[in-house]
Amino acid sequence: MIPSVAIVGRPNVGKSTLFNRIIGERLAITDETPGLTRDRIYAQGEWLSRRFNIIDTGGIDFDDAPFVHDIKAQTEIAIEESDLIIFLVDVRSGITEEDSLIARMLYKADKNVLVAVNKVDDVSLSDTLYEFYALGLGDPIPISSHHGIGIGDLLDKTIALLPEATEEPYQEDTIKLCLIGRPNVGKSSLMNALVGEDRVIVSEIEGTTRDAIDSIFTHNDQEYVVIDTAGLRKRGKVYEAAEKYSVLRALSAIERSDIALIIIDAERGILEQDKKIAGYAHETGKASILVINKWDKLEKDHRTMNRWEDDMRNNFQFLNYAPIIFLSALTKARLNTLFPTITNVYKEYTKRVATSVLNDVISDAFQMNPPKRHGGGIIKGYYATQINTKPPSFILFVNNTEWMHFSYERYLKNKLREAFGFQGTPIKIILRKRD
Repeated sequence: MIPSVAIVGRPNVGKSTLFNRIIGERLAITDETPGLTRDRIYAQGEWLSRRFNIIDTGGIDFDDAPFVHDIKAQTEIAIEESDLIIFLVDVRSGITEEDSLIARMLYKADKNVLVAVNKVDDVSLSDTLYEFYALGLGDPIPISSHHGIGIGDLLDKTIALLPEATEEPYQEDTIKLCLIGRPNVGKSSLMNALVGEDRVIVSEIEGTTRDAIDSIFTHNDQEYVVIDTAGLRKRGKVYEAAEKYSVLRALSAIERSDIALIIIDAERGILEQDKKIAGYAHETGKASILVINKWDKLEKDHRTMNRWEDDMRNNFQFLNYAPIIFLSALTKARLNTLFPTITNVYKEYTKRVATSVLNDVISDAFQMNPPKRHGGGIIKGYYATQINTKPPSFILFVNNTEWMHFSYERYLKNKLREAFGFQGTPIKIILRKRD
């Protein structure tokens, strides 16, 4: 399990810009309007071969502006769940009252904190850094998120303070499952059904599950670990009632798993939060199975399942490789369809293909549908080799990595699926320029 870093600060100090700079792509929306980043956004960063989760929070504001209470609550949860906090302030405005209030929150958190002073893109501004010692959180680090100044120094200090990633205590061939989804979709009920006994309290009250629970069991001589998505540790109705807060705790379960069982409530239908949570499993490179729970609650005809499948494919296009299972965790109806699917998906998730056959498929793909000009040239594929499993990952040596259009990469992945299956698992293609 890799450590986590949270970026916190009042609105409009540049948190999303720093987040994008660290991960190297524009996932967070950046705008001059304070409070635009309302939900935390998560991604993985890497520096000097150290990986870590990075959390972009909404700005903490102590007025009664829209979303303020939600943003403050989200940030408090991010602070609690992270191993290190980057407290971002603005050199041009100095220490504000809001900064001082946030600093008090961080004192109570008892976490490692780095104060990053943003927008120091002029040497003359360096003299104003001394003011930020008054926050009492250590040496301020001058950076410019927009221009990339000082980011290396900040990341050097970040990884120096982060704990080492922890290894899982299970055997290599143990299949690790996580149950993710919105509150009250039936995660605990499905866990009990899988394990075969009531190890988890099942309740209609959202947020009942408080701590991460690993349950080890054996089915048909195969050992499994079910990681139930923990509820929120914080007390108070504001944390228990808001569905969007379930994402943060789901991340650690996803990170530790091989296969994510993404649970959808058949009674309530598909909600936007379902897609957001499923997206994290996809982005983290985990195998996925879409589980429609509470199937017994619906009135059905001969077309109901087909309509649901069509609707799921439309809403979860990024998971077009994931199988769909319909069941009832409570009554255990159709539960027998789940284990064969898990077995098959894990087989695909750990599959290796012969290099010679892989190159035949890639070569045929380029010949059948030659790539078009993109980015100043036409990409050519020379040689491919599989470098990893979990998920299946391939290096493709090309003439110029900038000339690969995303649609052509998607086409290559589809050809790999046609040739080798890979049901239930994402595929990674890493481009390398041939020397």
